[in-house]
Amino acid sequence: MRHKVSGRRFDRPTGQRMSLYRNLVTDLLNYEEITISEPRAKEIRSMAEKMITLGKKGTLASRRRALAFVYMPGIVEKVFEDLSKRYAERPGGYTRMTKLGPRQGDGAEMVKLELIK
Repeated sequence: MRHKVSGRRFDRPTGQRMSLYRNLVTDLLNYEEITISEPRAKEIRSMAEKMITLGKKGTLASRRRALAFVYMPGIVEKVFEDLSKRYAERPGGYTRMTKLGPRQGDGAEMVKLELIK
């Protein structure tokens, strides 16, 4: 039984799953919108919002935590310089999910995950 077990496994080992999450969050912060399946979007949404919250804190420790998670150091600069100013007054909810319908090949529900302007 899976009572109170959170998160999805996506049929991958832990290392591959974490790498997938890190890649998707890095892409979302870089391009500010990505098209992915709904379960993946729901899973990385909170991680991306936590990265932006770290950017809003602006401390050295939060910068190091962001550098440990995001693959590209330039993205961390973007989060701490640009996105933190954009969302300075916003208490949370930096992302938006828009349903796009099923994917052609396998029928998976697709969504557009984007950062709110």
